[in-house]
Amino acid sequence: MNTYTPIAYSGLDWSTILYFVSILLVLVSVGLSIAVKSVFKKYAQVKNARGITGAQAAQFILEQNGVYDVQIGQVGGTLTDHYSPNAKTLNLSEEVFSKPSVASVAVAAHECGHAIQHAQAYLPLRIRTAIVPVANLGSRAGFFIFFIGLAIARTQILMDLGILLFAATVIFHIITLPVEFNASRRGLQALTQTGILYGEEMTGARKVLIIAALTYVASAAAAAVQLFRLIAIRNRD
Repeated sequence: MNTYTPIAYSGLDWSTILYFVSILLVLVSVGLSIAVKSVFKKYAQVKNARGITGAQAAQFILEQNGVYDVQIGQVGGTLTDHYSPNAKTLNLSEEVFSKPSVASVAVAAHECGHAIQHAQAYLPLRIRTAIVPVANLGSRAGFFIFFIGLAIARTQILMDLGILLFAATVIFHIITLPVEFNASRRGLQALTQTGILYGEEMTGARKVLIIAALTYVASAAAAAVQLFRLIAIRNRD
Protein backbone atom coordinates (compact mmCIF):
# COMPACT_ATOMS: atom_id res chain seq x y z
CA MET A 1 0.00 0.00 0.00
CA ASN A 2 1.33 3.39 -0.96
CA THR A 3 1.67 5.81 1.88
CA TYR A 4 1.68 9.55 1.46
CA THR A 5 4.57 11.32 3.07
CA PRO A 6 4.03 15.08 3.31
CA ILE A 7 6.89 17.14 2.05
CA ALA A 8 8.16 19.56 4.67
CA TYR A 9 7.77 23.15 3.52
CA SER A 10 9.97 25.80 4.94
CA GLY A 11 8.09 29.01 4.21
CA LEU A 12 9.65 32.41 4.07
CA ASP A 13 10.24 33.95 7.46
CA TRP A 14 9.19 37.51 8.26
CA SER A 15 12.65 38.95 7.80
CA THR A 16 12.81 37.62 4.24
CA ILE A 17 9.31 38.83 3.41
CA LEU A 18 10.11 42.28 4.78
CA TYR A 19 13.33 42.30 2.78
CA PHE A 20 11.40 41.90 -0.47
CA VAL A 21 8.84 44.48 0.64
CA SER A 22 11.63 46.95 1.39
CA ILE A 23 13.12 46.38 -2.07
CA LEU A 24 9.70 47.04 -3.60
CA LEU A 25 9.36 50.27 -1.65
CA VAL A 26 12.83 51.39 -2.70
CA LEU A 27 11.82 50.83 -6.32
CA VAL A 28 8.64 52.83 -5.70
CA SER A 29 10.75 55.65 -4.22
CA VAL A 30 13.01 55.63 -7.26
CA GLY A 31 9.98 55.71 -9.55
CA LEU A 32 8.49 58.64 -7.65
CA SER A 33 11.78 60.52 -7.78
CA ILE A 34 11.79 60.11 -11.55
CA ALA A 35 8.17 61.28 -11.65
CA VAL A 36 9.03 64.36 -9.58
CA LYS A 37 11.74 65.35 -12.03
CA SER A 38 9.39 64.76 -14.96
CA VAL A 39 6.56 66.85 -13.50
CA PHE A 40 8.96 69.58 -12.43
CA LYS A 41 10.50 69.66 -15.90
CA LYS A 42 7.06 69.95 -17.47
CA TYR A 43 5.96 72.92 -15.38
CA ALA A 44 9.44 74.47 -15.42
CA GLN A 45 8.71 75.13 -19.08
CA VAL A 46 5.43 76.89 -18.28
CA LYS A 47 6.00 80.58 -17.61
CA ASN A 48 3.68 82.04 -14.98
CA ALA A 49 1.50 84.90 -16.17
CA ARG A 50 3.00 87.44 -13.78
CA GLY A 51 6.58 86.65 -14.79
CA ILE A 52 7.68 86.16 -11.16
CA THR A 53 10.80 84.13 -10.39
CA GLY A 54 11.07 81.74 -7.47
CA ALA A 55 13.27 84.20 -5.58
CA GLN A 56 10.81 87.05 -6.10
CA ALA A 57 7.87 84.86 -5.06
CA ALA A 58 9.73 83.73 -1.93
CA GLN A 59 10.54 87.29 -0.90
CA PHE A 60 6.93 88.36 -1.38
CA ILE A 61 5.46 85.39 0.49
CA LEU A 62 7.84 85.80 3.44
CA GLU A 63 7.07 89.51 3.75
CA GLN A 64 3.33 88.87 3.52
CA ASN A 65 3.67 86.45 6.44
CA GLY A 66 5.76 88.80 8.56
CA VAL A 67 9.03 86.91 8.11
CA TYR A 68 11.82 89.43 7.56
CA ASP A 69 14.88 87.69 9.04
CA VAL A 70 15.31 84.92 6.46
CA GLN A 71 17.92 85.33 3.75
CA ILE A 72 17.14 83.99 0.28
CA GLY A 73 20.12 82.48 -1.51
CA GLN A 74 21.02 80.36 -4.49
CA VAL A 75 22.56 76.89 -4.46
CA GLY A 76 23.79 74.63 -7.23
CA GLY A 77 22.06 71.56 -8.58
CA THR A 78 18.51 70.66 -9.51
CA LEU A 79 15.78 70.32 -6.89
CA THR A 80 18.32 70.96 -4.14
CA ASP A 81 16.04 73.59 -2.60
CA HIS A 82 15.85 73.61 1.19
CA TYR A 83 15.29 75.79 4.22
CA SER A 84 17.94 75.85 6.95
CA PRO A 85 16.39 76.64 10.37
CA ASN A 86 19.74 77.12 12.09
CA ALA A 87 21.08 79.61 9.54
CA LYS A 88 17.65 81.04 8.69
CA THR A 89 18.40 80.81 5.00
CA LEU A 90 16.06 79.79 2.23
CA ASN A 91 18.25 78.13 -0.39
CA LEU A 92 16.85 77.85 -3.90
CA SER A 93 18.36 75.89 -6.76
CA GLU A 94 19.53 77.86 -9.77
CA GLU A 95 16.45 77.20 -11.90
CA VAL A 96 13.99 77.89 -9.11
CA PHE A 97 15.81 81.04 -8.04
CA SER A 98 15.98 82.73 -11.43
CA LYS A 99 13.22 81.37 -13.69
CA PRO A 100 9.63 82.73 -13.78
CA SER A 101 7.99 79.33 -14.19
CA VAL A 102 5.04 77.69 -12.45
CA ALA A 103 7.35 74.98 -11.05
CA SER A 104 9.88 77.51 -9.72
CA VAL A 105 7.22 79.45 -7.85
CA ALA A 106 5.63 76.25 -6.47
CA VAL A 107 8.93 74.96 -5.06
CA ALA A 108 9.85 78.37 -3.64
CA ALA A 109 6.45 78.62 -1.96
CA HIS A 110 6.95 75.19 -0.38
CA GLU A 111 10.30 76.25 1.09
CA CYS A 112 8.65 79.44 2.35
CA GLY A 113 6.20 77.15 4.11
CA HIS A 114 9.12 75.76 6.12
CA ALA A 115 10.36 79.25 6.97
CA ILE A 116 6.88 80.21 8.16
CA GLN A 117 6.71 77.01 10.22
CA HIS A 118 9.97 77.99 11.87
CA ALA A 119 8.80 81.53 12.56
CA GLN A 120 5.61 80.20 14.16
CA ALA A 121 7.43 77.47 16.14
CA TYR A 122 5.58 74.66 14.40
CA LEU A 123 6.06 71.69 16.77
CA PRO A 124 6.75 68.88 14.26
CA LEU A 125 9.47 71.00 12.62
CA ARG A 126 11.05 71.69 16.02
CA ILE A 127 11.06 67.96 16.81
CA ARG A 128 12.51 67.06 13.42
CA THR A 129 15.27 69.66 13.75
CA ALA A 130 16.13 68.43 17.25
CA ILE A 131 16.55 64.78 16.23
CA VAL A 132 18.53 65.42 13.02
CA PRO A 133 21.94 64.58 14.63
CA VAL A 134 20.68 61.27 16.07
CA ALA A 135 18.83 60.43 12.85
CA ASN A 136 21.98 61.04 10.81
CA LEU A 137 23.97 58.81 13.15
CA GLY A 138 21.28 56.14 12.96
CA SER A 139 21.17 56.13 9.18
CA ARG A 140 24.96 55.81 8.96
CA ALA A 141 25.74 53.49 11.86
CA GLY A 142 22.51 51.66 12.76
CA PHE A 143 22.78 48.93 10.12
CA PHE A 144 26.53 48.54 10.60
CA ILE A 145 26.31 48.10 14.38
CA PHE A 146 23.35 45.71 14.05
CA PHE A 147 25.07 43.40 11.57
CA ILE A 148 28.34 43.51 13.53
CA GLY A 149 26.31 42.26 16.48
CA LEU A 150 24.67 39.63 14.27
CA ALA A 151 28.05 38.42 12.99
CA ILE A 152 29.65 38.19 16.43
CA ALA A 153 27.69 35.24 17.84
CA ARG A 154 24.43 37.22 17.77
CA THR A 155 25.57 39.80 20.32
CA GLN A 156 22.18 41.14 21.34
CA ILE A 157 23.48 44.31 22.97
CA LEU A 158 24.99 45.48 19.68
CA MET A 159 21.94 44.36 17.73
CA ASP A 160 19.62 46.27 20.07
CA LEU A 161 21.83 49.36 19.86
CA GLY A 162 21.72 49.21 16.07
CA ILE A 163 17.93 48.89 16.16
CA LEU A 164 17.59 51.86 18.51
CA LEU A 165 19.82 54.02 16.32
CA PHE A 166 17.94 53.08 13.17
CA ALA A 167 14.62 53.70 14.98
CA ALA A 168 15.66 57.35 15.31
CA THR A 169 15.95 57.47 11.52
CA VAL A 170 12.46 56.01 11.16
CA ILE A 171 11.04 58.55 13.62
CA PHE A 172 12.70 61.29 11.58
CA HIS A 173 11.04 60.02 8.40
CA ILE A 174 7.64 59.80 10.08
CA ILE A 175 7.85 63.30 11.57
CA THR A 176 8.96 64.58 8.17
CA LEU A 177 5.55 63.69 6.70
CA PRO A 178 3.43 66.30 8.54
CA VAL A 179 6.25 68.83 8.19
CA GLU A 180 6.38 68.47 4.40
CA PHE A 181 2.62 68.23 3.84
CA ASN A 182 2.04 71.26 6.05
CA ALA A 183 4.71 73.25 4.22
CA SER A 184 3.05 72.47 0.89
CA ARG A 185 -0.34 73.47 2.27
CA ARG A 186 1.06 76.76 3.56
CA GLY A 187 2.84 77.40 0.27
CA LEU A 188 -0.21 76.76 -1.88
CA GLN A 189 -2.33 78.87 0.44
CA ALA A 190 0.16 81.72 0.13
CA LEU A 191 0.16 81.48 -3.66
CA THR A 192 -3.63 81.68 -3.68
CA GLN A 193 -3.88 84.55 -1.22
CA THR A 194 -1.19 86.64 -2.89
CA GLY A 195 -2.45 85.91 -6.40
CA ILE A 196 1.04 84.99 -7.60
CA LEU A 197 -0.50 82.02 -9.40
CA TYR A 198 -4.09 81.44 -10.42
CA GLY A 199 -6.30 79.15 -12.45
CA GLU A 200 -4.46 76.40 -14.29
CA GLU A 201 -1.19 77.63 -12.82
CA MET A 202 -2.35 76.57 -9.37
CA THR A 203 -3.30 73.16 -10.74
CA GLY A 204 0.26 72.74 -12.01
CA ALA A 205 1.73 73.90 -8.70
CA ARG A 206 -0.36 71.36 -6.79
CA LYS A 207 0.81 68.54 -9.07
CA VAL A 208 4.45 69.47 -8.50
CA LEU A 209 4.08 69.52 -4.71
CA ILE A 210 1.82 66.47 -4.38
CA ILE A 211 4.13 64.16 -6.33
CA ALA A 212 7.08 65.49 -4.33
CA ALA A 213 5.25 64.77 -1.05
CA LEU A 214 4.61 61.17 -2.10
CA THR A 215 8.37 60.55 -2.22
CA TYR A 216 8.49 61.27 1.52
CA VAL A 217 5.66 58.78 2.13
CA ALA A 218 7.52 56.06 0.23
CA SER A 219 10.77 56.81 2.06
CA ALA A 220 9.05 56.66 5.45
CA ALA A 221 7.38 53.35 4.58
CA ALA A 222 10.67 51.86 3.36
CA ALA A 223 12.47 52.93 6.55
CA ALA A 224 9.70 51.49 8.75
CA VAL A 225 9.81 48.15 6.92
CA GLN A 226 13.59 48.02 7.31
CA LEU A 227 13.21 48.60 11.05
CA PHE A 228 10.68 45.77 11.37
CA ARG A 229 13.04 43.56 9.36
CA LEU A 230 15.90 44.20 11.81
CA ILE A 231 13.58 43.37 14.71
CA ALA A 232 12.48 40.15 12.98
CA ILE A 233 16.10 39.10 12.41
CA ARG A 234 16.96 39.91 16.00
CA ASN A 235 14.09 37.76 17.32
CA ARG A 236 14.69 34.88 14.90
CA ASP A 237 15.79 31.65 16.51
